[in-house]
Amino acid sequence: MKLLYLIADGMGDWPLDELGGKTPMEAAHTPNMDELAKTGVVGRAQTVPEGMAPGSDVANMALLGFDPAEYHTGRGPIEAAAQGLDLNPDDLVWRLNLVTVSKLTIDGHMRDYSSGHIATEVSAPIVNALQEKLGNDMYTFYPGVQYRHLLVQHGGALTDDAHLLVSPPHDITDKPIKPDLRAFSKSPFLWDLVFEAKEVLDDRRINPSRANTIWPWGQGRPLILPDFKEKFGLEGAVISAVDLIKGLGNASNMAVIDVEGATGLLDTNYQGKVDAALSFLEDNDFVFVHLEGPDECGHGGVAADKVEAVSRFDAQVVGPLREALKGRETAWIVTCDHFTPIAERTHTRDAVPFILNGPGCEPSGISSFSERTADATGLKLDKGHELLAFALQKFGMKQ
Repeated sequence: MKLLYLIADGMGDWPLDELGGKTPMEAAHTPNMDELAKTGVVGRAQTVPEGMAPGSDVANMALLGFDPAEYHTGRGPIEAAAQGLDLNPDDLVWRLNLVTVSKLTIDGHMRDYSSGHIATEVSAPIVNALQEKLGNDMYTFYPGVQYRHLLVQHGGALTDDAHLLVSPPHDITDKPIKPDLRAFSKSPFLWDLVFEAKEVLDDRRINPSRANTIWPWGQGRPLILPDFKEKFGLEGAVISAVDLIKGLGNASNMAVIDVEGATGLLDTNYQGKVDAALSFLEDNDFVFVHLEGPDECGHGGVAADKVEAVSRFDAQVVGPLREALKGRETAWIVTCDHFTPIAERTHTRDAVPFILNGPGCEPSGISSFSERTADATGLKLDKGHELLAFALQKFGMKQ
C-alpha cells in the first residue's frame, strides 16, 4: 500500500467577513478534499506543543512524527540540515532573512520579511558578498533560497547568544522592531554584524533589491533526528520548495526530492511535484508533499489569494494524485501544519484539521473538509506528533 501525506502549509484560518463568514478553506473549491473527507476520518491535531512558537519548523517536525519538545533546537539548524552543512556540536545556526525595514532604528518597523520575495538569483550573490566582506572566524554566511539564508556562529552555542529572543520577521510585519533591536544589542558582536551588513546592503552595486537589513533569528545547535525508516518502517521521501522540509528529510535519512520550478508561491510547479511523488511511489512506500502557497498568502493578508491557493492545492495536487492512483491500494493524510490567519498575517497555535482516508477508516459522516467540519467530529489529537502513528495504526500499516 502507498501512503501519501499532503500538506498545505498555513491553510487553516478563521472566518472572515469579506468571505461571508467563511474561512478560506470553506470559500475555496475543494471537491477532492471534500470527497476524501466524506469517506474518511476527519479530526483536529495540536501540532504545536504548549510553550513552543507556532512555526512551520515545529509543526512539520510534529507532522513527520517527531516530538518537537524533544528534538527541536531551532529553525536555523533544520535549514542547515537541508544544505548538509558540516557543523560542530557547539556551533549556533541562525536562520537569516533578507528583510526590508523602514529604518534600522528603535522607531523602525518591519515592512517586508521577504524583501518582495526576492529571487534566489538576486539574493545568493548578496549573501556571498556579505560572506566576502564580513565573514570571519566567528561568523559564516551561507546562501539559501529566495529570502531564506543561514548564518553560522562558530562556538556560539556556548554563549548567551543561544538564548537571545528575536522575533521571526514574518510575525512582526508592519510592527515595531524596537524589541528585537534590544535583543541584538545584548550581543555586541551580533549587533555590529547587523549594522555592518546594512552598510553592505546599501551599496547598490552589490544589492539591487528591496532588502536593506539582515535578520538573524531561530538559532540553535545542529539538529539530530531518528531515522524515519527505523522509526516507522517506511521508505519515505519529502517534496517541497522550502529548506526546512528538506532539512527534516535529510536529518531523518529520508529521500529529498528537488522539483525544478518549485517556488513556494502560487506559481509553483504543481505538476512537477505530482510527477515526482508518483515516480517515487513506484518503488517506495511513503511521500510527504508540502505546498507553501497558502502560508505565504496568509502572511500577505489577502483573502482572495489564500482562497485561490487552497483551491489550487486541491485541483493541482490532490486531484491529479487521486486520479493517477485510482484503483490502487492507497492511503491518504491531508492536513496543514498550522493556521496562518488572514487577520493575523502570522502563525497561530490552533489545532489543525486533518483527513485520514484508507483501509480501516470509518467515515466521519461529514460532507466537506474545513476547520468547522473537523471540529464537528469531536476527534482531536492533543499531541500532533502522534498523528502519523495514529494513521498508520488505522491503515493497518503499523510495524
